[in-house]
Amino acid sequence: MFKFHCFRSFCFLLLLSLMSLPLRAEVGEGLQKSLQLALWTIDHNTDGQLLKAGADYGGEWTRDISINSWNAASLLRPDVAEYSLWSVTNNHKTIGHQYWDKIIWVIAAWNHYLVTGREVFLREAYQCCKQTMTQLEDSVFDYEYGLFTGPAVYQDGIAAYDEPIYDPSLDSKSYVLDHPNSHAIKCLSTNATYYEAYKCLVEMAKICEPSEVKSFVKKASKLKKNFRRYFFDKSNSRLYYLIDHTGRAHKYQEGLGVAFTILFDLVTDKEARKIIASTYQSSNGVPTVWPCFPRFSSEKPGRHNVMIWPHVNMFYAAACAKVGAYDSFWHEVNAISRLALEADATPNFHEIYTIEGNPSGGWQCGTLWPPLNHQTWCATGMLRAIINNIIGLHPCIDGLAFAPIGMTDGSSIKINDVRYRNAVLDITVKGKGSKVASFMVNGKSTKPFIPSSANGHLAIEITLK
Repeated sequence: MFKFHCFRSFCFLLLLSLMSLPLRAEVGEGLQKSLQLALWTIDHNTDGQLLKAGADYGGEWTRDISINSWNAASLLRPDVAEYSLWSVTNNHKTIGHQYWDKIIWVIAAWNHYLVTGREVFLREAYQCCKQTMTQLEDSVFDYEYGLFTGPAVYQDGIAAYDEPIYDPSLDSKSYVLDHPNSHAIKCLSTNATYYEAYKCLVEMAKICEPSEVKSFVKKASKLKKNFRRYFFDKSNSRLYYLIDHTGRAHKYQEGLGVAFTILFDLVTDKEARKIIASTYQSSNGVPTVWPCFPRFSSEKPGRHNVMIWPHVNMFYAAACAKVGAYDSFWHEVNAISRLALEADATPNFHEIYTIEGNPSGGWQCGTLWPPLNHQTWCATGMLRAIINNIIGLHPCIDGLAFAPIGMTDGSSIKINDVRYRNAVLDITVKGKGSKVASFMVNGKSTKPFIPSSANGHLAIEITLK
Protein backbone atom coordinates (compact mmCIF):
# COMPACT_ATOMS: atom_id res chain seq x y z
CA MET A 1 0.00 0.00 0.00
CA PHE A 2 1.36 3.42 -0.95
CA LYS A 3 1.97 5.75 1.97
CA PHE A 4 2.16 9.54 1.87
CA HIS A 5 5.68 10.27 3.02
CA CYS A 6 5.25 14.00 3.40
CA PHE A 7 2.96 16.91 2.61
CA ARG A 8 4.89 17.46 -0.64
CA SER A 9 3.90 13.95 -1.77
CA PHE A 10 0.26 14.68 -0.99
CA CYS A 11 0.33 17.89 -3.01
CA PHE A 12 1.99 16.13 -5.92
CA LEU A 13 -0.66 13.41 -6.07
CA LEU A 14 -3.41 15.97 -5.64
CA LEU A 15 -2.01 17.76 -8.68
CA LEU A 16 -2.10 14.50 -10.62
CA SER A 17 -5.70 13.86 -9.67
CA LEU A 18 -6.78 17.30 -10.87
CA MET A 19 -5.02 17.19 -14.23
CA SER A 20 -7.02 16.83 -17.43
CA LEU A 21 -5.77 13.58 -18.94
CA PRO A 22 -6.69 12.06 -22.31
CA LEU A 23 -6.81 8.63 -20.68
CA ARG A 24 -8.63 7.76 -17.47
CA ALA A 25 -8.57 4.45 -15.67
CA GLU A 26 -10.24 2.65 -12.80
CA VAL A 27 -7.78 0.09 -11.43
CA GLY A 28 -6.19 -0.95 -8.16
CA GLU A 29 -4.89 1.91 -6.03
CA GLY A 30 -1.18 1.34 -6.70
CA LEU A 31 -1.64 0.81 -10.41
CA GLN A 32 -3.99 3.81 -10.61
CA LYS A 33 -1.36 6.09 -9.08
CA SER A 34 1.34 4.65 -11.35
CA LEU A 35 -0.89 5.32 -14.36
CA GLN A 36 -1.50 8.92 -13.30
CA LEU A 37 2.19 9.45 -12.64
CA ALA A 38 3.10 7.98 -16.03
CA LEU A 39 0.69 10.27 -17.88
CA TRP A 40 1.88 13.28 -15.92
CA THR A 41 5.49 12.37 -16.75
CA ILE A 42 4.80 12.38 -20.49
CA ASP A 43 3.22 15.83 -20.36
CA HIS A 44 5.81 17.19 -17.94
CA ASN A 45 8.57 16.11 -20.35
CA THR A 46 6.91 17.47 -23.50
CA ASP A 47 8.63 20.68 -24.58
CA GLY A 48 6.41 22.22 -27.21
CA GLN A 49 5.95 19.22 -29.50
CA LEU A 50 9.18 17.48 -28.48
CA LEU A 51 9.02 14.55 -26.07
CA LYS A 52 12.21 14.69 -24.02
CA ALA A 53 14.01 11.69 -22.55
CA GLY A 54 13.42 12.91 -19.01
CA ALA A 55 13.16 15.88 -16.70
CA ASP A 56 16.97 16.04 -16.54
CA TYR A 57 17.54 15.26 -20.23
CA GLY A 58 16.77 16.77 -23.60
CA GLY A 59 15.24 15.10 -26.64
CA GLU A 60 18.37 14.21 -28.54
CA TRP A 61 18.38 10.42 -28.28
CA THR A 62 16.87 8.41 -31.11
CA ARG A 63 16.41 5.39 -28.87
CA ASP A 64 14.44 7.30 -26.22
CA ILE A 65 12.12 8.97 -28.69
CA SER A 66 11.59 5.69 -30.53
CA ILE A 67 10.90 3.63 -27.43
CA ASN A 68 8.57 6.25 -25.98
CA SER A 69 6.61 6.57 -29.22
CA TRP A 70 6.41 2.78 -29.58
CA ASN A 71 5.43 2.22 -25.95
CA ALA A 72 2.57 4.70 -25.75
CA ALA A 73 3.12 8.17 -27.20
CA SER A 74 2.06 7.33 -30.75
CA LEU A 75 -1.29 6.17 -29.40
CA LEU A 76 -1.82 8.79 -26.69
CA ARG A 77 0.07 11.77 -28.16
CA PRO A 78 0.33 11.09 -31.92
CA ASP A 79 1.31 14.62 -32.98
CA VAL A 80 4.00 14.86 -30.32
CA ALA A 81 5.30 11.41 -31.23
CA GLU A 82 5.47 12.21 -34.94
CA TYR A 83 7.24 15.51 -34.42
CA SER A 84 9.69 13.85 -32.04
CA LEU A 85 10.39 10.94 -34.38
CA TRP A 86 11.27 13.29 -37.23
CA SER A 87 13.39 15.45 -34.91
CA VAL A 88 16.09 12.76 -34.69
CA THR A 89 16.41 12.28 -38.45
CA ASN A 90 18.62 14.02 -40.96
CA ASN A 91 16.01 16.11 -42.80
CA HIS A 92 13.67 13.10 -42.95
CA LYS A 93 16.21 11.31 -45.21
CA THR A 94 18.07 9.07 -42.77
CA ILE A 95 17.85 8.26 -39.06
CA GLY A 96 20.34 10.22 -36.97
CA HIS A 97 22.46 9.95 -33.83
CA GLN A 98 24.31 6.98 -32.29
CA TYR A 99 24.66 4.38 -35.00
CA TRP A 100 24.40 1.08 -33.19
CA ASP A 101 20.78 1.21 -31.99
CA LYS A 102 19.21 3.98 -34.06
CA ILE A 103 17.54 1.35 -36.23
CA ILE A 104 14.97 0.97 -33.44
CA TRP A 105 13.36 4.03 -35.09
CA VAL A 106 12.05 1.67 -37.79
CA ILE A 107 10.03 -0.28 -35.23
CA ALA A 108 8.59 2.92 -33.78
CA ALA A 109 7.74 4.28 -37.23
CA TRP A 110 5.82 1.15 -38.21
CA ASN A 111 3.92 1.18 -34.92
CA HIS A 112 3.14 4.87 -35.43
CA TYR A 113 1.49 4.06 -38.73
CA LEU A 114 -0.47 1.16 -37.20
CA VAL A 115 -2.06 3.33 -34.52
CA THR A 116 -2.52 6.51 -36.57
CA GLY A 117 -3.12 5.25 -40.10
CA ARG A 118 -1.13 8.17 -41.50
CA GLU A 119 0.00 6.89 -44.89
CA VAL A 120 1.85 10.09 -45.83
CA PHE A 121 4.03 9.57 -42.76
CA LEU A 122 4.53 5.89 -43.63
CA ARG A 123 5.73 6.51 -47.18
CA GLU A 124 8.26 9.11 -46.11
CA ALA A 125 9.35 7.01 -43.14
CA TYR A 126 9.86 3.97 -45.36
CA GLN A 127 12.38 5.81 -47.52
CA CYS A 128 14.14 7.10 -44.42
CA CYS A 129 14.28 3.61 -42.89
CA LYS A 130 15.40 1.89 -46.08
CA GLN A 131 18.20 4.37 -46.73
CA THR A 132 19.42 4.11 -43.14
CA MET A 133 19.44 0.31 -43.22
CA THR A 134 21.48 0.37 -46.43
CA GLN A 135 24.04 2.67 -44.79
CA LEU A 136 24.30 0.41 -41.74
CA GLU A 137 24.61 -2.75 -43.83
CA ASP A 138 27.52 -1.11 -45.66
CA SER A 139 29.28 0.22 -42.57
CA VAL A 140 28.67 -1.97 -39.48
CA PHE A 141 27.71 -5.45 -40.71
CA ASP A 142 30.19 -8.23 -39.90
CA TYR A 143 30.00 -10.65 -42.82
CA GLU A 144 32.05 -13.30 -41.01
CA TYR A 145 29.35 -13.68 -38.35
CA GLY A 146 26.39 -12.38 -40.29
CA LEU A 147 25.64 -10.00 -37.42
CA PHE A 148 25.65 -6.25 -36.85
CA THR A 149 28.43 -4.73 -34.77
CA GLY A 150 28.23 -2.07 -32.09
CA PRO A 151 27.25 -1.71 -28.44
CA ALA A 152 24.03 -2.89 -26.84
CA VAL A 153 20.78 -0.94 -27.14
CA TYR A 154 20.93 2.23 -25.00
CA GLN A 155 24.08 1.06 -23.15
CA ASP A 156 26.43 3.85 -24.20
CA GLY A 157 28.39 3.81 -20.92
CA ILE A 158 31.47 1.62 -20.48
CA ALA A 159 30.04 0.33 -17.19
CA ALA A 160 27.89 -1.96 -19.36
CA TYR A 161 30.90 -4.02 -20.48
CA ASP A 162 33.47 -6.34 -18.98
CA GLU A 163 37.10 -6.63 -20.05
CA PRO A 164 38.53 -6.73 -22.68
CA ILE A 165 35.88 -4.36 -24.06
CA TYR A 166 36.45 -2.18 -21.03
CA ASP A 167 40.09 -1.02 -21.07
CA PRO A 168 41.29 -0.31 -17.49
CA SER A 169 43.93 2.11 -18.80
CA LEU A 170 41.05 4.27 -20.11
CA ASP A 171 39.02 4.17 -16.91
CA SER A 172 38.36 7.91 -17.01
CA LYS A 173 36.50 7.52 -20.33
CA SER A 174 32.80 6.80 -19.75
CA TYR A 175 31.70 6.69 -23.40
CA VAL A 176 31.77 3.14 -24.70
CA LEU A 177 33.27 3.98 -28.10
CA ASP A 178 36.26 5.64 -26.42
CA HIS A 179 37.33 2.07 -25.59
CA PRO A 180 38.65 0.72 -28.93
CA ASN A 181 37.61 -2.90 -28.42
CA SER A 182 33.95 -1.91 -28.31
CA HIS A 183 33.67 -1.19 -32.03
CA ALA A 184 33.71 -4.80 -33.22
CA ILE A 185 31.41 -6.37 -30.63
CA LYS A 186 28.10 -8.00 -31.58
CA CYS A 187 25.35 -7.61 -28.97
CA LEU A 188 22.15 -9.53 -28.24
CA SER A 189 19.71 -6.62 -27.94
CA THR A 190 21.15 -4.77 -30.93
CA ASN A 191 20.90 -7.70 -33.32
CA ALA A 192 17.40 -8.53 -32.06
CA THR A 193 16.45 -4.94 -32.88
CA TYR A 194 17.86 -5.20 -36.40
CA TYR A 195 15.87 -8.39 -36.96
CA GLU A 196 12.62 -6.71 -35.91
CA ALA A 197 13.50 -3.70 -38.05
CA TYR A 198 13.81 -5.99 -41.09
CA LYS A 199 10.39 -7.46 -40.29
CA CYS A 200 8.90 -3.97 -40.07
CA LEU A 201 10.52 -3.05 -43.38
CA VAL A 202 8.82 -6.10 -44.90
CA GLU A 203 5.44 -4.75 -43.76
CA MET A 204 6.24 -1.21 -44.89
CA ALA A 205 7.38 -2.46 -48.28
CA LYS A 206 4.10 -4.35 -48.82
CA ILE A 207 2.38 -0.96 -48.85
CA CYS A 208 5.08 1.30 -50.26
CA GLU A 209 7.30 -0.81 -52.57
CA PRO A 210 6.03 -4.43 -52.95
CA SER A 211 8.95 -5.34 -55.22
CA GLU A 212 11.35 -4.88 -52.28
CA VAL A 213 9.58 -7.25 -49.88
CA LYS A 214 11.55 -10.38 -50.83
CA SER A 215 14.91 -8.71 -50.20
CA PHE A 216 13.98 -7.80 -46.63
CA VAL A 217 12.46 -11.23 -45.98
CA LYS A 218 15.70 -12.88 -47.07
CA LYS A 219 17.87 -10.61 -44.94
CA ALA A 220 15.67 -11.15 -41.88
CA SER A 221 15.85 -14.92 -42.31
CA LYS A 222 19.64 -14.93 -42.53
CA LEU A 223 20.00 -12.67 -39.51
CA LYS A 224 17.70 -14.88 -37.44
CA LYS A 225 19.74 -17.96 -38.31
CA ASN A 226 23.01 -16.30 -37.27
CA PHE A 227 21.41 -14.78 -34.17
CA ARG A 228 20.35 -18.18 -32.91
CA ARG A 229 23.70 -19.70 -33.81
CA TYR A 230 25.80 -17.22 -31.83
CA PHE A 231 23.55 -15.95 -29.04
CA PHE A 232 21.23 -18.85 -28.12
CA ASP A 233 22.43 -21.76 -25.98
CA LYS A 234 19.40 -23.95 -26.54
CA SER A 235 20.62 -26.84 -24.39
CA ASN A 236 20.81 -24.58 -21.32
CA SER A 237 17.98 -22.18 -22.28
CA ARG A 238 20.35 -19.22 -22.06
CA LEU A 239 21.05 -16.17 -24.19
CA TYR A 240 24.54 -14.71 -24.42
CA TYR A 241 25.02 -10.99 -23.96
CA LEU A 242 27.61 -10.38 -26.67
CA ILE A 243 30.46 -11.65 -28.81
CA ASP A 244 33.62 -9.60 -28.28
CA HIS A 245 36.30 -8.66 -30.81
CA THR A 246 38.20 -11.90 -30.14
CA GLY A 247 35.15 -14.05 -30.85
CA ARG A 248 34.53 -14.93 -27.20
CA ALA A 249 30.94 -15.03 -25.96
CA HIS A 250 30.25 -13.02 -22.81
CA LYS A 251 27.74 -15.20 -21.00
CA TYR A 252 26.08 -12.50 -18.94
CA GLN A 253 22.31 -12.03 -18.78
CA GLU A 254 21.20 -8.90 -20.65
CA GLY A 255 17.66 -8.01 -19.57
CA LEU A 256 16.69 -6.01 -22.64
CA GLY A 257 18.25 -8.56 -24.96
CA VAL A 258 16.26 -11.37 -23.36
CA ALA A 259 13.06 -9.32 -23.65
CA PHE A 260 13.61 -8.39 -27.31
CA THR A 261 14.56 -11.95 -28.25
CA ILE A 262 11.19 -13.16 -26.97
CA LEU A 263 9.09 -10.22 -28.16
CA PHE A 264 10.50 -10.39 -31.69
CA ASP A 265 10.00 -14.18 -32.08
CA LEU A 266 13.66 -15.08 -32.35
CA VAL A 267 12.82 -18.07 -30.14
CA THR A 268 9.65 -20.14 -29.97
CA ASP A 269 7.18 -19.64 -27.13
CA LYS A 270 8.30 -22.97 -25.62
CA GLU A 271 11.93 -21.88 -25.74
CA ALA A 272 10.96 -18.49 -24.32
CA ARG A 273 9.27 -20.01 -21.29
CA LYS A 274 12.42 -22.01 -20.54
CA ILE A 275 14.56 -18.88 -20.93
CA ILE A 276 12.30 -16.99 -18.52
CA ALA A 277 12.49 -19.84 -16.02
CA SER A 278 16.30 -19.59 -16.05
CA THR A 279 16.45 -15.77 -15.95
CA TYR A 280 17.52 -14.11 -12.71
CA GLN A 281 14.86 -11.80 -11.23
CA SER A 282 15.73 -9.72 -8.18
CA SER A 283 13.08 -8.66 -5.68
CA ASN A 284 12.81 -5.44 -7.72
CA GLY A 285 12.90 -7.06 -11.13
CA VAL A 286 15.39 -8.11 -13.80
CA PRO A 287 18.73 -6.25 -13.64
CA THR A 288 20.01 -4.65 -16.81
CA VAL A 289 23.07 -6.98 -16.92
CA TRP A 290 23.70 -9.80 -14.45
CA PRO A 291 25.86 -10.77 -12.57
CA CYS A 292 28.45 -8.20 -11.41
CA PHE A 293 31.53 -7.61 -13.50
CA PRO A 294 34.73 -8.19 -11.46
CA ARG A 295 35.36 -4.44 -11.06
CA PHE A 296 31.94 -3.85 -9.48
CA SER A 297 30.21 -5.23 -6.38
CA SER A 298 26.93 -5.05 -4.48
CA GLU A 299 28.40 -2.07 -2.61
CA LYS A 300 29.53 -0.43 -5.85
CA PRO A 301 27.15 -1.60 -8.59
CA GLY A 302 28.00 -0.58 -12.15
CA ARG A 303 25.81 2.04 -13.76
CA HIS A 304 24.87 -0.40 -16.54
CA ASN A 305 25.59 -3.60 -14.65
CA VAL A 306 23.57 -4.89 -11.67
CA MET A 307 21.04 -2.07 -11.69
CA ILE A 308 17.31 -1.69 -12.33
CA TRP A 309 16.48 0.39 -15.41
CA PRO A 310 12.65 0.35 -15.36
CA HIS A 311 12.18 0.54 -19.12
CA VAL A 312 14.08 -2.76 -19.35
CA ASN A 313 11.81 -4.31 -16.74
CA MET A 314 8.69 -3.28 -18.58
CA PHE A 315 9.91 -4.78 -21.85
CA TYR A 316 10.77 -7.96 -19.95
CA ALA A 317 7.27 -7.90 -18.44
CA ALA A 318 5.82 -7.65 -21.95
CA ALA A 319 7.90 -10.64 -23.03
CA CYS A 320 6.63 -12.65 -20.06
CA ALA A 321 3.02 -11.75 -20.86
CA LYS A 322 3.51 -12.76 -24.49
CA VAL A 323 4.24 -16.38 -23.56
CA GLY A 324 1.94 -16.69 -20.55
CA ALA A 325 4.54 -16.27 -17.78
CA TYR A 326 2.10 -14.14 -15.81
CA ASP A 327 3.74 -14.47 -12.39
CA SER A 328 6.93 -12.98 -13.82
CA PHE A 329 4.93 -10.29 -15.61
CA TRP A 330 3.23 -9.15 -12.41
CA HIS A 331 6.49 -9.33 -10.47
CA GLU A 332 8.02 -6.75 -12.82
CA VAL A 333 4.94 -4.50 -13.01
CA ASN A 334 4.39 -4.46 -9.25
CA ALA A 335 8.09 -3.87 -8.58
CA ILE A 336 8.37 -0.85 -10.88
CA SER A 337 5.06 0.57 -9.64
CA ARG A 338 6.29 0.23 -6.06
CA LEU A 339 9.65 1.87 -6.85
CA ALA A 340 7.98 4.79 -8.62
CA LEU A 341 5.58 5.43 -5.75
CA GLU A 342 7.59 4.52 -2.66
CA ALA A 343 11.35 4.69 -3.32
CA ASP A 344 11.46 8.46 -2.90
CA ALA A 345 9.60 11.07 -0.86
CA THR A 346 7.85 12.24 -4.02
CA PRO A 347 6.43 9.84 -6.65
CA ASN A 348 9.01 9.65 -9.41
CA PHE A 349 9.97 7.31 -12.24
CA HIS A 350 13.71 7.56 -11.62
CA GLU A 351 16.01 6.58 -14.46
CA ILE A 352 17.83 3.90 -12.45
CA TYR A 353 17.57 2.07 -9.11
CA THR A 354 19.83 -0.31 -7.25
CA ILE A 355 18.50 -3.85 -7.05
CA GLU A 356 17.66 -3.01 -3.43
CA GLY A 357 15.31 -0.34 -4.75
CA ASN A 358 17.21 2.90 -4.07
CA PRO A 359 17.34 5.68 -6.69
CA SER A 360 20.92 5.87 -7.96
CA GLY A 361 22.98 6.54 -11.05
CA GLY A 362 25.36 3.68 -10.33
CA TRP A 363 29.16 3.62 -10.48
CA GLN A 364 31.13 4.41 -13.62
CA CYS A 365 34.72 5.58 -14.05
CA GLY A 366 35.24 5.57 -10.28
CA THR A 367 32.34 7.95 -9.69
CA LEU A 368 28.86 7.40 -8.25
CA TRP A 369 26.53 9.05 -10.74
CA PRO A 370 23.46 10.90 -9.43
CA PRO A 371 19.87 9.64 -9.79
CA LEU A 372 17.85 11.45 -12.45
CA ASN A 373 14.18 12.33 -12.31
CA HIS A 374 10.97 11.58 -14.20
CA GLN A 375 12.45 9.40 -16.94
CA THR A 376 10.02 9.19 -19.83
CA TRP A 377 10.65 5.64 -21.01
CA CYS A 378 10.02 4.35 -17.49
CA ALA A 379 6.62 6.02 -17.60
CA THR A 380 5.72 4.87 -21.10
CA GLY A 381 6.86 1.37 -20.18
CA MET A 382 4.26 1.33 -17.40
CA LEU A 383 1.64 2.51 -19.87
CA ARG A 384 2.66 -0.31 -22.24
CA ALA A 385 2.05 -2.86 -19.48
CA ILE A 386 -1.39 -1.45 -18.66
CA ILE A 387 -2.62 -0.77 -22.20
CA ASN A 388 -0.97 -3.52 -24.26
CA ASN A 389 -0.90 -6.33 -21.72
CA ILE A 390 -3.48 -5.90 -18.94
CA ILE A 391 -6.03 -4.31 -21.29
CA GLY A 392 -4.56 -6.31 -24.17
CA LEU A 393 -4.66 -3.76 -26.99
CA HIS A 394 -2.57 -4.87 -29.99
CA PRO A 395 -2.41 -2.67 -33.14
CA CYS A 396 -2.54 -4.55 -36.44
CA ILE A 397 -2.50 -3.51 -40.08
CA ASP A 398 -6.32 -3.45 -40.28
CA GLY A 399 -7.33 -2.58 -36.72
CA LEU A 400 -6.91 -3.34 -33.03
CA ALA A 401 -6.85 -6.91 -31.75
CA PHE A 402 -7.52 -7.57 -28.06
CA ALA A 403 -5.85 -10.22 -25.91
CA PRO A 404 -6.08 -8.95 -22.31
CA ILE A 405 -4.66 -10.73 -19.29
CA GLY A 406 -6.78 -8.65 -16.90
CA MET A 407 -6.19 -8.26 -13.18
CA THR A 408 -4.85 -11.14 -11.10
CA ASP A 409 -7.86 -11.17 -8.77
CA GLY A 410 -10.42 -10.91 -11.57
CA SER A 411 -11.41 -7.40 -10.57
CA SER A 412 -12.56 -4.92 -13.20
CA ILE A 413 -10.15 -2.59 -14.96
CA LYS A 414 -11.41 0.27 -17.09
CA ILE A 415 -9.73 2.90 -19.23
CA ASN A 416 -11.60 5.73 -20.96
CA ASP A 417 -10.96 8.16 -23.78
CA VAL A 418 -8.38 6.14 -25.73
CA ARG A 419 -8.25 7.83 -29.13
CA TYR A 420 -7.61 5.40 -31.97
CA ARG A 421 -7.62 7.03 -35.41
CA ASN A 422 -11.21 8.32 -35.75
CA ALA A 423 -12.65 6.51 -32.76
CA VAL A 424 -12.70 7.11 -29.01
CA LEU A 425 -12.62 3.94 -26.93
CA ASP A 426 -13.85 3.25 -23.40
CA ILE A 427 -12.61 -0.23 -22.50
CA THR A 428 -13.62 -2.39 -19.54
CA VAL A 429 -12.00 -5.74 -18.78
CA LYS A 430 -13.42 -7.98 -16.07
CA GLY A 431 -13.08 -11.57 -14.99
CA LYS A 432 -10.11 -13.85 -14.51
CA GLY A 433 -8.39 -15.99 -17.11
CA SER A 434 -6.44 -15.84 -20.34
CA LYS A 435 -9.32 -16.27 -22.81
CA VAL A 436 -11.98 -13.83 -23.96
CA ALA A 437 -15.43 -15.16 -23.04
CA SER A 438 -17.29 -12.21 -24.54
CA PHE A 439 -16.46 -9.00 -26.40
CA MET A 440 -19.19 -6.36 -26.52
CA VAL A 441 -19.08 -3.09 -28.48
CA ASN A 442 -21.85 -0.63 -27.64
CA GLY A 443 -23.86 -3.53 -26.25
CA LYS A 444 -23.45 -5.83 -29.25
CA SER A 445 -21.44 -9.06 -29.22
CA THR A 446 -18.61 -9.33 -31.74
CA LYS A 447 -15.12 -10.76 -32.14
CA PRO A 448 -12.32 -9.13 -30.07
CA PHE A 449 -11.29 -6.72 -32.77
CA ILE A 450 -11.88 -3.07 -33.67
CA PRO A 451 -11.40 -2.32 -37.39
CA SER A 452 -9.21 0.60 -38.43
CA SER A 453 -12.26 2.17 -40.10
CA ALA A 454 -14.11 2.48 -36.76
CA ASN A 455 -15.30 5.94 -35.78
CA GLY A 456 -17.21 7.66 -33.02
CA HIS A 457 -17.51 6.60 -29.40
CA LEU A 458 -17.14 2.87 -28.70
CA ALA A 459 -17.90 1.34 -25.30
CA ILE A 460 -16.02 -1.98 -25.20
CA GLU A 461 -16.71 -4.58 -22.51
CA ILE A 462 -14.48 -7.65 -22.33
CA THR A 463 -15.17 -10.61 -20.04
CA LEU A 464 -12.39 -13.14 -19.45
CA LYS A 465 -12.64 -16.80 -18.54
